[in-house]
Amino acid sequence: MKHSFALVTGATSGLGYAAASLLAAKGYRQVIVTGRRLAQVRKTAAQLAAETKKKVFTPLELELDSPSSVESALGELVKQGEPIDFLLLNAGLVPFKKRVLTPAGIEASQAPLIGHHQLTVGLLRANLLSPNARIVIAGAEPARGGVPMFKYTDLPAFAAKHHQGDRTAAVEALIRNGPNVKYVPNNAYADAKLIIAWWTAALARRLPAGMAVYAVSPGAATDTKVVRSAGPALRYLFIPIVNLIPGMNQTPETAARRYLQASEFGTDVSGKFFASAKGKFTGPIEEQLQPHLHDRASQEAAWQAVVKVSGADFSPASPSGPPITNRPAGLTWKNSSSSVAT
Repeated sequence: MKHSFALVTGATSGLGYAAASLLAAKGYRQVIVTGRRLAQVRKTAAQLAAETKKKVFTPLELELDSPSSVESALGELVKQGEPIDFLLLNAGLVPFKKRVLTPAGIEASQAPLIGHHQLTVGLLRANLLSPNARIVIAGAEPARGGVPMFKYTDLPAFAAKHHQGDRTAAVEALIRNGPNVKYVPNNAYADAKLIIAWWTAALARRLPAGMAVYAVSPGAATDTKVVRSAGPALRYLFIPIVNLIPGMNQTPETAARRYLQASEFGTDVSGKFFASAKGKFTGPIEEQLQPHLHDRASQEAAWQAVVKVSGADFSPASPSGPPITNRPAGLTWKNSSSSVAT
């Protein structure tokens, strides 16, 4: 894949910032860096240019919680007219101690996926991904299970108990932290990353031939702002303990290199989730083979739930068939109720 155009979400600090710098060093001719506020992302682009001595950084305002912001960003990308070779969906959020919903009624740590879905679908519809584009979205080890203090929801059991077996409704309930979902911050984070892994697999089946998508855990890199919203148990107990164990933490630059490594993977592993080996949070990444990650019914339920919540879809003629290519370039947003709760 030629190294021409890349887009990085959540690039104003941490892993996104490190990844943008590494992409410039790798030879990308343009690296679009995004952030919530245009002034901040302009500052980021200037700082990256000064540090790398490369004038390849383009700032783009993108608020993933806001469909209108995503649509505006897509409009700017349409004006630029250059297809993106590497789409890095890095932005994320560790859940707050108390439940927080966005104005659209989405649990805060689930919201980045909704925005990333809207962005990705918009780029696909506008033909703004190159024929061999690679998409990487940030995952995390708790999605595979076996991580102390984190537990993902057993979706089939949850759907059977509360949603008459309807997994799509069950995933939507997790995304919205509905009435049958007990809010536990670490569990909400595990669920968010598991839904990302499922969404990735479902997207892979819908991409045109030649394109590929992967969920990639950057691994432990606590020297970032990602834990700014985490509860005290995670910030003052789990992370300090992890930092004391050799090989259980890494720099943001080392973590971000996992993203770039995945950008060179082939289509044969499109849709897979890559993370550290079992019991690890650093070191080489490997495909995760846990059965719950490969449950196709859960993967499709996650996709349909995200479509329902976001109001944006991109579907092939059949689950394994060629993609629909005659959709309009613009996005159509469904109305959603506005509510905020903490």
